[in-house]
Amino acid sequence: MMTNLFSQFETPQMFGTKMTLITLLIPLMLIPQPTHHLNTSRTCTLTKWALKEITKHLMMPASKNGLKWAPLLTSLFLMLLTFNIVGMFPYTFTPTTQLSVNMALALPLWLGTVLTGLRMQPTKSMAHLLPEGTPTLLIPALIIIESISLLIRPIALGVRLTANLTAGHLLLQLISTATLTTIKMAPTLFLLPTTLLILLMILEFAVAIILAYVFTLLTCLYLQEST
Repeated sequence: MMTNLFSQFETPQMFGTKMTLITLLIPLMLIPQPTHHLNTSRTCTLTKWALKEITKHLMMPASKNGLKWAPLLTSLFLMLLTFNIVGMFPYTFTPTTQLSVNMALALPLWLGTVLTGLRMQPTKSMAHLLPEGTPTLLIPALIIIESISLLIRPIALGVRLTANLTAGHLLLQLISTATLTTIKMAPTLFLLPTTLLILLMILEFAVAIILAYVFTLLTCLYLQEST
């Protein structure tokens, strides 16, 4: 039983040891694994088709050189999608509500796109810091502004994912608590909060999918600028 609204975001522990790593690995086991048999099942065939379509859609903004990142970005999308959706069920833990987990994903990916740009197209990458045709007096200020905009990208990625999921889970907790209270105190009025809770659940499932897509798509857009 939760003692407060924020106890659902606490990292689960067992025998005094934090179970973050296990909670990160368990959802990945739910993804069907491909087999080496000639006659594959319908599930594997459907999974391969879905992976192909997802990869094609995610890599649309990327250049030819950025296609090397396709397996990584597709895996990232599936991982975030699995974490977000599994965390919607009762008695589960959502790793992506932890800012540390999201920043651990955002920082290396952002740094990888920056280093890729500096290695493959250093001139083009540095040119993003100073738009063409900038007046001479504005050059120092624009360089500072563009540098801050570049450095804040991983923070924006991590905070956006954390804030949206946290707000959604808190709202679900409040509405579910109100629904249980209404059923106990006024059983005849339970239909309204129950309907609201169901609609909110559907919305949160959609938000979980959209957030995984936005995180991956923004990473792909950063990669496009670098390649």
